[in-house]
Amino acid sequence: MTDSLRSVVVVDGCRIPFQRSGTGYKDQRSYDLARMALKALLERNPWLDPAQIGQVVLGTVISNLSTSNVAREAALGAGIPHTVPAFTVTQACVSSNQAVTSGIELIATGQADAVIAGGTESMSDIPIRIRKRLRDRLVAARKVRGAMGYIKLLAGLGPSDFLPEIPSISEFSTERSMGEDCDRLAARIGVSRAEQDEYALRSHRLAHQAIQSGQLSNEVVPACPAPGFEPVETDNGVRADSNAEKLASLRPAFVKPRGTVTAGNSSFLTDGASAVLLMDEESARKQDVRSLARIRSYAYTAQDPMEELLLGPAYAAPQALDRAAVAFEDIDVFEFHEAFAGQVVANLKCLASDQFARRKLDRSKAVGEVPLEQLNTWGGSLSLGHPFGATGARLVTTACNRLRSEDGQLALIASCASGAIGNAMVLERI
Repeated sequence: MTDSLRSVVVVDGCRIPFQRSGTGYKDQRSYDLARMALKALLERNPWLDPAQIGQVVLGTVISNLSTSNVAREAALGAGIPHTVPAFTVTQACVSSNQAVTSGIELIATGQADAVIAGGTESMSDIPIRIRKRLRDRLVAARKVRGAMGYIKLLAGLGPSDFLPEIPSISEFSTERSMGEDCDRLAARIGVSRAEQDEYALRSHRLAHQAIQSGQLSNEVVPACPAPGFEPVETDNGVRADSNAEKLASLRPAFVKPRGTVTAGNSSFLTDGASAVLLMDEESARKQDVRSLARIRSYAYTAQDPMEELLLGPAYAAPQALDRAAVAFEDIDVFEFHEAFAGQVVANLKCLASDQFARRKLDRSKAVGEVPLEQLNTWGGSLSLGHPFGATGARLVTTACNRLRSEDGQLALIASCASGAIGNAMVLERI
């Protein structure tokens, strides 16, 4: 390890097109998606000797038991030498944020000169369990001998014991779904249904414009999933034909009949993978590698899941800004994760609130008001999709590319996650 922390830069980032679950990647595992993203990143950077990579770190949320360390398996599948270690992290919707910051720490402390970090998620391949009583019997079956032994083993099991057990979408600690929590948050903060629908419509329109204008072409790489290997070239969750009337006609999805969160103003179940290449700034300079941005700071926060599940950005952003020694007004590019439109708007209101700053942040005045013309201008999770384990690396990549495209200097990334966890990161264009 080095005596002082080294500066870390983002050299490149890419992702395969995000797809609604059950569509373009319906036959793929999270391993397959990650392998394609890692391979694409290597192909985009032929100057990089894969043996030079110190670690591969990937985030994922819903793990496939056959590839529990999906980072290692995907790295091997992408052609990264077996001598390069790899590990998988999980921290709900900020899993790839954690992967990126884990990579930053490895480089900053001198344990690696280059790290590939990112994430992967397949909502088309979720593990569906059998019931606990039947699982117990199957475990005991290893010691059973003879037909009578099996008859006795199955005695007492009813038809319901043979039904599949689909994973719950509710929070373990609160037993509420995140959608229900968003409805509660919107009501408490004062976010109307109209505000949520308006923000969701904005996300889809901006994403459509970004795709049509080619703004995303530098970060989205085609994927050729088995078995047909037909190219998947663009995100398929963007609703170009959406309008205010359609959104207003949708019924509440979680709290009925008076809830304000609908399928139209929520992110959808998504498959996808992303990857970024991080390097020690001095090493990159010596190799004449052009970097996109420097990591200035990052912060993680945790609040009470019962009351503040989705307010991670409002808590983490000011900490990241303080650690970077920059003011809110200095930020040129804002990239916030959009779990729900109501969640984004609520966080924006909290950041702009003097009362929230005094009561929750121990600050004398509001953190600041995010200009909409600087927020998620190429779309966000509501429109592009949200593969749980991959969104954070997408935010990093998009923020870097927007800094260059919009001639900005500083970017702020912020995300919420299950368990009332928050993450924020400040990037500086090089």
